[in-house]
Amino acid sequence: MALPQGTTGSTMPRRQLGRHLRDLRNRARMTTRTAAQQLEWSEAKIWRIETGQTSLRSLDVEAMCKVYGAPSDLVGPLTALARETKARGWWTAYGDVIAEGFEVYIGLEEAAARLSTYENEVVPGLLQTEAYTRAMLVAARPEMSASEIDRRVQLRMARQALVTRIDAPLHLDAVISEAVLWRRIGGAEVAAGQLAHLRRMCDLPNVRIRVVPPDSGYHEGMDSGRFVMLEFPELRVGEQAEPPVVYVEAFTGPVYLDKEIEIDRYRRAFTSLGSVAVDARDSIEKARANCDV
Repeated sequence: MALPQGTTGSTMPRRQLGRHLRDLRNRARMTTRTAAQQLEWSEAKIWRIETGQTSLRSLDVEAMCKVYGAPSDLVGPLTALARETKARGWWTAYGDVIAEGFEVYIGLEEAAARLSTYENEVVPGLLQTEAYTRAMLVAARPEMSASEIDRRVQLRMARQALVTRIDAPLHLDAVISEAVLWRRIGGAEVAAGQLAHLRRMCDLPNVRIRVVPPDSGYHEGMDSGRFVMLEFPELRVGEQAEPPVVYVEAFTGPVYLDKEIEIDRYRRAFTSLGSVAVDARDSIEKARANCDV
């Protein structure tokens, strides 16, 4: 059995391995408690493995395969995948400023082929200018040192290379509330620079930016709130390397959703948003004209 090849960093190999091991456990009709007892591990460890939260040794994978009665031709590929769970992505260099749990998102973002996002408060991170990001961080986290803010700004700018890279750039479909364009984070000069940047990004063939006008009426974004849906490259026609994931940035920390029913609901929400959203160019120009700089 051929397993998907790993991508930069360990996020995708960890998730792929966790999913395969969860499927093996379910086929063996074992609960996490039973598996933990037989492996002499905690249930929390099983959960971390199956959700891609931790790296794994080849010996641990072999032990799990034995307990689950895995086919012999699957053990080799799974242990090889375990070795990839220790890979380090470029973003590990920013580990000192990455919030707990967010390194998972960066790894998913790095591996994604398409990103669909709805934002009702601020410009999406992949579309922010350096000045806008800095102004937002200074306002939101006044306790941060200047050096920490610099590092966080550098990390966000580094992530944006996904959109402008020559080889297989990320397809970005962003829907934002029109009110975001009029919100002067950092003052008029910063806002004008951010709007000019958004207008330039509209012309990239892999970027689509739409706005939801204030007179749009009801749409499902009112219920869903801000979210990001990540979809991954196809191994073959109709077969993705990894199922889609929805990321929700809750006030107390990140939430990752990957159940089919959850993905379908957020996909419907994004379709509902698309039915009322319009091309952003005209709205951007109107907001720019109102910036007195």
